[in-house]
Amino acid sequence: MLTFHELYERHAQDVYRFAYWMCGNAADAEDITSETFVRAWVAQTPIRTETVKAYLFTIARNLYRQQRRHSKREVQLDLFERDPAPTPHQLVEDRLALEEAQASIQALPEVDRAALIMRVLYEMPYEEIARALSLSVVAAKVKVHRARLRLAEARLKKEKRDHVHQS
Repeated sequence: MLTFHELYERHAQDVYRFAYWMCGNAADAEDITSETFVRAWVAQTPIRTETVKAYLFTIARNLYRQQRRHSKREVQLDLFERDPAPTPHQLVEDRLALEEAQASIQALPEVDRAALIMRVLYEMPYEEIARALSLSVVAAKVKVHRARLRLAEARLKKEKRDHVHQS
């Protein structure tokens, strides 16, 4: 069985990234991450080591959903740290690309977004994703597949818009 410190050290960064991609805001992701570990710590049931990441992501997802119900704040994006000397034009292009990617991900249905993040960013097996989202394994696969299709469609629409504007 893991100590709380070991649990936090091994999974805090993953929980934060998951929360960030769910909510799109660094401050909210930090709050969700902190509260996730508090809830895991005070939980009455022991945490099974083999499913700990799915368990933590489930807590984080539920906290995100709870936060979303209680808050109507606009989502703000924090830019990732960049090369120290990008050109102004490159900064604008990077910012727009990041905003478009984040907007496309945020536009996905919440369950699809969670499944996609778990699969793509954390390479979780479909069985764990299904357990974390209370789905069948087949449904988890379908959610990831549909999320990928929606992101590809959004990208194609953007490319068509860009092509029309350039013509």
